[in-house]
This record gives sequence, C-alpha cells and structure tokens, in this order.
Amino acid sequence: MLTIGCHLSISRGYAAMGRTALQIGANTFAFFTRNPRGGTAKAPDPDDVAELRRIAREHAFGPLVAHAPYTYNLCSAKERAREFALEGMREDLERLELLPGTFYNFHPGAHVGQGMERGIERIAEALGHIMFEGQSTRVLLETMAGKGTEVGGRFEDLARIIALVEERRPELAGNLGVCLDTCHVSDAGYDIIHDLDGVLREFDQVVGLERLCAVHVNDSKNPCGAHKDRHARIGDGYLGCEELGGGLGVFAAVTRHSALRDLPFILETPNELTGYAAEIRLLRGLAA
Repeated sequence: MLTIGCHLSISRGYAAMGRTALQIGANTFAFFTRNPRGGTAKAPDPDDVAELRRIAREHAFGPLVAHAPYTYNLCSAKERAREFALEGMREDLERLELLPGTFYNFHPGAHVGQGMERGIERIAEALGHIMFEGQSTRVLLETMAGKGTEVGGRFEDLARIIALVEERRPELAGNLGVCLDTCHVSDAGYDIIHDLDGVLREFDQVVGLERLCAVHVNDSKNPCGAHKDRHARIGDGYLGCEELGGGLGVFAAVTRHSALRDLPFILETPNELTGYAAEIRLLRGLAA
C-alpha cells in the first residue's frame, strides 16, 4: 500500500495528528516542528509523543516527515538570521529523538547575492553544527524550484552540500538525504511529465538514489522551468491536467516508479482535510 499523508497541524499535539491521519486514510503525515514562520515552540509532552508512537506502530505508519519553518535560512548573509535557524533546527533535532526514525525536511535557503558556492558552503557548515553523532533522525534537503537566489534548484547543489558534510564531518553524512518535490523539480526545469525515468537517472548520477527518502507530491500552477513554486491540487495544474500538457498518468508514473513507490508521499496541495482525503484516495488508486 502507498505510504501517503499530508501536512497536519501540531496545535492539538502529537497523538491528535495521528488520529487525524487515520480519519483521512493516511498512513504517514508531515508537521511543522513549530510555527512555519519560526520562533519558539512548546516542549513536547513525552506521554503525548508515546501515544503517537503507539498509533503509528499499531496502524503500520511509514516514516513521519517533520518540516523546519520556511523562514529558516542557513545561508543568510545576516549572522543573526543564520544563528536563529541554527538554534531552532538544533533544538528540533534534539526533540525529534522522541520520535525515532522521523525525517526532518528543510528548504536549503537562499544565498541572497553571496553566490551559489558561498551559500552551499554556509549550509554545509551549519549542518555540521546542527547534526550530532548517533541521532536517529535523517535530515532531508528539499529539491527547490530555483526561484531567485534559492539553493537547491539543481541536483548538483544538493550533491555539493552532502559532499562537503561528508568531507568535513563523515560521521554525520549517513544521516543526510533528499526530499523530492514534484512541483519544485518541474518548476526547476526537470521534465517529469515526459521523462521521469531520465530525471531520476540524472538524480542517481548526481546525488544517488540511496539518498532519496521522501516525496512531496504536488501539482504545479506553472509550466516546467517557470521557477515559480506555486502548488496546485492534484489534477488542477500543469503536471496533472491534460489540457495543460500533463495528466493523471504523470502521478500514476510517480507513485508506481520503482525508485519512489516505497517512499513516504506527502501532499502539500492547497486543501482542507476533506480535500486531502480525496487526494489520498485518488493517488492510492493511481498507484494500484
């Protein structure tokens, strides 16, 4: 069975997210570790987290995918902004030890004029400070749309970050992976409509498929190569709508692909819970 879910709110606690996932037919989910804009977060209640672990175990959930706030920028030109991200992400990883085996996904950041190589250097350096030997959480770099000065719009960006961490802190590199976002990679110029096999071969050559850990499954409001990053509901955008050049067969191919089908799929489409439940049913049907 496809491992699929969506972003859920942590506002009512960890166990509540597990119960909500069951209500919408999900067997995984994503959650922001704190407000998506950053700031402080209430320490988790160990009993609440233990109840989520029980729910996940009894209902055969796949790996959960925690998400760092969007505002964190590990390669900001501003020292205080980098420190803000470092402090929050380090705290997140320490707290996620209560949920062993969870993935921790983050947007690599934007170099804001410092240059791509400098941005990549800063991210790798920051990961060396945030991560710690023996952690049970795998940190995932997300593929990005490549808008503005974003790092991560090309597979080479991610490969370079991983290589630098491996060179400087080899004991940490095994806990680095990648989350592939279908909207982002299409917007970045990778043609997953017509050449999904080729895109994944390129990923394997540049990064390595063994690093691919999760999929953000989203349609896109923009055509391939637009560098915009605007998500659409499944079937309403350029990937899933036949009138726009795609079709639901694109998502059937994604969910059935041998390199992807066993990974956790996370919906980030503009939806409410009922819409997510419908998309989960749709994608399960396409994957069958």
